[in-house]
Amino acid sequence: MSIRNLDALFAPRSVTLIGASARQGSLGHVALNRLRSGGFQGRLSLVNPKYRDIDGMPVAASVDDLQDVPDLGIIVTPAQTVPDIIADLGAAGSRAAIVISAGFDPALRQRMLDAAQPHLLRIIGPNCLGFQVPHIGLDASFAHLAPAKGGLALLSQSGAIVTAMLDWAAARGIGFSVTASLGDMADIDVGDMLDYLAADRQTKAILLYLEQVTDARKFMSAARSASRAKPVIAVKAGRSAAAARAAASHTGALAGSDEIYDAALRRAGIIRVTDLEEMFDAAEALSRVRPVASDQLMILTNGGGAGVLGADAAAAAGVDLAVISAETRARLDAILPATWSGANPVDIIGDADAARYSSALETLLKAPEADLVLVMNCPTGLASSLQAAEAVVAVKRVTDRPKPIFATWLGEATSAAGAAALAAANIPVFRTPAQAVRGISYLTGYRQSQRQLMRCPPATSEEEPADREAALCIINDVIGEGRTILTEPEAKDVLAAYHIPAVETRIVASPDEAEAAARDMLNGGGDARLAMKILSRDISHKSDVGGVHLDLASPEDVRIGALAMLSRITAEAPDARIDGLVLQPMIRRPGAHELIIGLNDDRVFGPVVLFGAGGVSVEVVADKALSLPPLDTMLAGDMIDRTRIGKLLKGYRDRPAANRTAIEHVLVRISQMAAELPSVVELDINPLLADDQGVIALDARIVVKPGQAVSRLAIRPYPAEWTTDAICAKGPVLIRPIRPADEALYPDFIDRLSKQDIKFRFFGAFSHASHEQIARFTQIDYARAMAFIAIDPQDGSLLGVSRLAADPNYETAEFAILVRSDRQKEGIGRALMRQLLDYARAEGIQTLQGDVMTENTPMQILCSAFGFQHDQTAGSRGQMRFVARLKAA
Repeated sequence: MSIRNLDALFAPRSVTLIGASARQGSLGHVALNRLRSGGFQGRLSLVNPKYRDIDGMPVAASVDDLQDVPDLGIIVTPAQTVPDIIADLGAAGSRAAIVISAGFDPALRQRMLDAAQPHLLRIIGPNCLGFQVPHIGLDASFAHLAPAKGGLALLSQSGAIVTAMLDWAAARGIGFSVTASLGDMADIDVGDMLDYLAADRQTKAILLYLEQVTDARKFMSAARSASRAKPVIAVKAGRSAAAARAAASHTGALAGSDEIYDAALRRAGIIRVTDLEEMFDAAEALSRVRPVASDQLMILTNGGGAGVLGADAAAAAGVDLAVISAETRARLDAILPATWSGANPVDIIGDADAARYSSALETLLKAPEADLVLVMNCPTGLASSLQAAEAVVAVKRVTDRPKPIFATWLGEATSAAGAAALAAANIPVFRTPAQAVRGISYLTGYRQSQRQLMRCPPATSEEEPADREAALCIINDVIGEGRTILTEPEAKDVLAAYHIPAVETRIVASPDEAEAAARDMLNGGGDARLAMKILSRDISHKSDVGGVHLDLASPEDVRIGALAMLSRITAEAPDARIDGLVLQPMIRRPGAHELIIGLNDDRVFGPVVLFGAGGVSVEVVADKALSLPPLDTMLAGDMIDRTRIGKLLKGYRDRPAANRTAIEHVLVRISQMAAELPSVVELDINPLLADDQGVIALDARIVVKPGQAVSRLAIRPYPAEWTTDAICAKGPVLIRPIRPADEALYPDFIDRLSKQDIKFRFFGAFSHASHEQIARFTQIDYARAMAFIAIDPQDGSLLGVSRLAADPNYETAEFAILVRSDRQKEGIGRALMRQLLDYARAEGIQTLQGDVMTENTPMQILCSAFGFQHDQTAGSRGQMRFVARLKAA
């Protein structure tokens, strides 16, 4: 349901407390005091059949007895009473409830949800601390503190974390736009809240304490939307939890739940921190400073050692230290003692007074090479730490459009007054250089996450098409036989269907057949060697039972080795069914790296792709990176770069760089398999040999799950099936969904737009589009938006765009269409509109609407031609709203 009726939580006009009590120490009494002390300006009513009034406030016996319908109900009554109360609130017309009560078993929880569903009443909880909106004075909680007004939103699946954050923030004067304890998340979950807060003007950044995700696709879509708008910082509990199930593949064993959450948060653009201390640092930075466009850091200090610690922390956090220009050094030489450091960190010496701090800081803030400044102070007997802080504050106040300033005032007793003065001026203050740099890194990390945040690669490769039907045929035969693990030859045939190179494989039934096959395979002579493996549907890890024999040089060696292998396996695994033997040529690539590439199906997030160092010690080395599909080559490259072996693949000494393109190709193909072969739940290619010549899979293992026929990708892939040809006045035009790579088409497209067309589309001037703006046009989330582009098949140029953006409830969408000025009146706009309407119907969108300027007659004619109606009750001055009510396809 997403954000439906959440406005009744964030901005209720009337609130009722059900279970209000006069008994000191009771939950009903504490909740009443919190409500009354918060300063809520709306109507407040109470319900409890045991009272007629509490402290002079009238109390109704039931919801039915209330004179006014409350937007929001707060429930603190025993759990078994809650379903009936929810039904009463819904019947009365209430739109939301906060269930603080605990003690719900699954059956009682479902009764509560069933009571809410007919009325579309939304529920936070049960078993939660409550909900606070400081900007309207709403404190619907039993927290010990009311937060100050501010720009941070705190979402937590633990009430204890909310109280800890409130305590910490109160001591530092940090405020919140909302604090929400989500409890058991029976209805409203993290995805719903992120969807609402993405567009909330009061919220500048979001802090998230996460224990579990209940709806992966909704969470990923909402998180990516929120992260595009503002920083989202998350603590994910349960980092050390081991995988709960045995895995049949190395990938399954390596892809632990915490690593998968890490991959999901990374892909969603959420910055993950490890503990509450880091979250406090993030809150200190994000509550006072907006994200910066770049991260060139200047450090100003009166202590050389503190400056070195800051520089070390910056290197560890990936924050770049600015290089002082000759002009800036000359200005500093003129105002600082001759013994100053002469470089960044700028050490202005231990006797630095307020005046020296002031002049040095002014110089650094004006330096074009610096994007932000970290000011440090070490207490000495030569100068006042408080006066230094006051100088920093004074510089900030008088500087026009100042760059972000961070501060570290070392020490406790002597630095407290200075730190307080800085905090009062809204300057982030930290106790140590490492904490300060960590706070800075959250701002710079947010900018970096935007680079790949909204990439939605295609589910299918744009290279040679895969033979999906051949792969499905193999998998269906295996499932039909009652098996869950493909044999190695079967697995390699699936890889071949997806154009992943694999070593030649021959299957033989006996030692005699093995000898004959070996004679043919070794016909070339020389130093050729063979590898022999057991073929059994019951043996997954062949080397564990002696099912692998390497470096066989002659047919006789093969026959003798086969006899020994069969005897050994009969003793080691007497119940295993033996299907034969597999012969393969030994691959001699002495400079090749052993890699592992795999796929695992996570219970929460669905398919997850793994890349790392392979070989027999893969689980011991555990050098890996995970990512959610779909992948493109950029995202595949990012996975490679996050591993230690990724550095070795670049080449070193006399070892040439591996063919990175070939490795990325395999990762993209495995991602394609995740989308197209939903019954594949585990996959290993180990080892995948990679060198400058390319890649080749030596072994492969695939595990399938019967009955799993629907793709479970948490991120919706590129919808290539919506590509079509349209016949227009000057010939065929290609209509297809937009891709991130289409950014390259936009500059020419914009250059060919008239000023009038720009005005009609953007309702104002639009002279130049930056990379960031165009990226927002081309990098969309297909789970809630769509853009179709018209391409000229002759020259590949962009002719027009139609797009829709759905609300989080996925019921109503806004549309827009723009055709290049020199190609109008050819039917391109009609083709784009037709495709957009067909897509909206197929997606189940009920209403498509858009605002059209009153001067834009061609668009009004186009809308009317497709059945849009002019809604005379909507639209703003100079604009008309056109609305189409759609029936699902």
